[in-house]
Amino acid sequence: MPKQHPTTQTLDAADARQRFDDLLDAVDRAATRVVVEKDGKPIAAIISTADLNRLDRLDAQREADFSIIDEVRAAFAGVPDEEIERETDRILGVNRDEHQAVGSAARER
Repeated sequence: MPKQHPTTQTLDAADARQRFDDLLDAVDRAATRVVVEKDGKPIAAIISTADLNRLDRLDAQREADFSIIDEVRAAFAGVPDEEIERETDRILGVNRDEHQAVGSAARER
């Protein structure tokens, strides 16, 4: 049975303040997430610690992914964008040709 995702409930700050204990119970059971609005504008969210942990992991993964991009960018510092684009297109073309050749050889068997 697939895990059921929590619903998201939006409340005005005053309502959230009055129902805070009930909201915490619902969030703790992973039954809901709460968006708190002030003057119709979302200003905060109440989420479970499991959601927060997942968000922290996603943030860390995103930071690691972008650090790789920064490393590549640094390795090509000073290389004109047009040259990088030309070389990328050439490499993609070679890879595409090799992939098609492998596919053709497999179909001939």
